[in-house]
Amino acid sequence: MAESNKKEVLIEVKNLKKYFEVGKNATLKAVDDVSFNIFKGETLGLVGESGCGKTTCGRTVMGLYGATGGEILFDGDDISKYDKKQKKEFTRRAQIIFQDPYASLNPRMTVGDIIGEGIDIHNLHKGDERQARIYELLQLVGLNKEHASRFPHEFSGGQRQRIGIARALAIEPDFIVCDEPISALDVSIQAQVVNLLIKLQNELGLTYLFIAHDLSMVKHISDRVGVMYLGTMVELASSKDLYDKPLHPYTQALLSAIPIPDPDATKKKARIPLEGEVPSPINPKPGCRFAPRCRYAKPICTEKNPEFREIEPNHFAACHIL
Repeated sequence: MAESNKKEVLIEVKNLKKYFEVGKNATLKAVDDVSFNIFKGETLGLVGESGCGKTTCGRTVMGLYGATGGEILFDGDDISKYDKKQKKEFTRRAQIIFQDPYASLNPRMTVGDIIGEGIDIHNLHKGDERQARIYELLQLVGLNKEHASRFPHEFSGGQRQRIGIARALAIEPDFIVCDEPISALDVSIQAQVVNLLIKLQNELGLTYLFIAHDLSMVKHISDRVGVMYLGTMVELASSKDLYDKPLHPYTQALLSAIPIPDPDATKKKARIPLEGEVPSPINPKPGCRFAPRCRYAKPICTEKNPEFREIEPNHFAACHIL
């Protein structure tokens, strides 16, 4: 992979915050001061435990949630300042593949109408040209044109996710948020969908934000990987650097839990257990969010938020001990 500073930035996220008021004087800080870039043509993986804020982050980047603070720049422009015309163009250039292929497709619409809906909204094709485009998209994702007249309930989970991918591709986007697109699928189907996404990226020059909790799959598809913990970004590096030399104690513990399909290697592998419960993201205390579970924690860790900084070339982390 080329050096980051030589690549053209498509998405720039600066100090992003997304808070939810959940009661009197209670604020859930789902995403809290997160910053990262996504370069054109790359896949940025976003990983972390359930509830860490990675899906909220992805949906806020897409504009599905309004940001509480910070900036999201798309091709250099702040999406919060878009007028109506710019917002419509942004929805054409940026799409999302949802986690649940069962819930994300309208059961009352045929597959052809589901895929064609975006084409109609953006007036991209009409008549025979529209139908030809739908058939082309179905074939692109490994289905056939006969599927266009069927309804979502007639398909398996893997096929439905392929329909969701075809719908996202219908309006020729530049950027796609893949929101845990394989977590609801059988293991045997997951690799097929990930390989399809890689193939489409290579053919169409797409840029992905790939959100998942399957660390092995994220390593397979991602150029760089960001690790989130309780609403904050704790580490960001190239996929190789992160998996070969994780710096943050949380990342080290997370990677130590990846199963290895080799009993002998598993016995030799040192597992790093995490003690205690994940703290509440509601009105979090000052300091590092990971400090209550960190074996290296010092007094400063509970007093001051660590700065997210470059520890090694293109390898960032937020930790007082680094």
